[in-house]
Amino acid sequence: MRLKTTTVTGCASSGCECAAGAFSTPPVVVNGYGLAGLEGRTAPDTLACRVVDELLRQRAVASGLLADEGPGLAPVLDAEAREAVAAMLAGQVAAPDVSDEECEAVYAANPQRHVRGQALHVRHILFEVTPAVNVHDLLVQAERALVELSRPGVGPGRFAEIAAQVSACSTGANGGDLGWIGPGDCEPELANELFEHSHSRWGMGVHPRLIHTGRGFHIVEVLGRRKGRQLTYAEARTGIALQLICQKRRSALERYLRALLADARLQGADATKLSLEEPLRRWCHDG
Repeated sequence: MRLKTTTVTGCASSGCECAAGAFSTPPVVVNGYGLAGLEGRTAPDTLACRVVDELLRQRAVASGLLADEGPGLAPVLDAEAREAVAAMLAGQVAAPDVSDEECEAVYAANPQRHVRGQALHVRHILFEVTPAVNVHDLLVQAERALVELSRPGVGPGRFAEIAAQVSACSTGANGGDLGWIGPGDCEPELANELFEHSHSRWGMGVHPRLIHTGRGFHIVEVLGRRKGRQLTYAEARTGIALQLICQKRRSALERYLRALLADARLQGADATKLSLEEPLRRWCHDG
């Protein structure tokens, strides 16, 4: 999204300070407060975080938790201000309750997620998606490599060769070897595909399809497997409850932020097009 900066020239009155030169109106204004530093092309996540931070700052001011800076440019939240906002959210976003029935339902529906000590020895090839990359061409390249590595009789060193040639991960120099990893040691999409799905126990060798994460496309090969031990419900209950609390808190926080956006007066940004994924990630963590 490219946001324009409006330039206002002096009024030509000799008694007015603006006669000395020109000043610029910030490209994004939130309830009358301008967001500095967003001139030119701004990443969508950055824009969303700045808008949400400013709305939360204004709400904290209204709640008496932060001093009013007065009209003009909005200050970037420092550590003290973020603590005040986090305290406000803790009080205004209801803490969710979790029942035994909910926990039992999660345990019964996803038994493969509740295993202790499971680990995989894996290597991977990362085809990284960046703003400068043609995603279609990158996907075609990744799929061709996967087809080659999935063919019967492929040489044992071919995976390491391709990893060294094309992988965007630093492990490419070591054949893509990630060593032994558990569900908490890799990106959520990889953990979901490799550990949590029922088909995750397909065995050894090259995973039958590309795994798409926030970084790009991965070809993964399993070199070793430790099955681990299935937890009883009593052992898994605390972890399940924490997971459900985080999910419910995220949903409640999303409703809270969307209400703020619905009531906000925005210039230079469309509230309906702002993604809350990154603001939610940051504030769920901070809170």
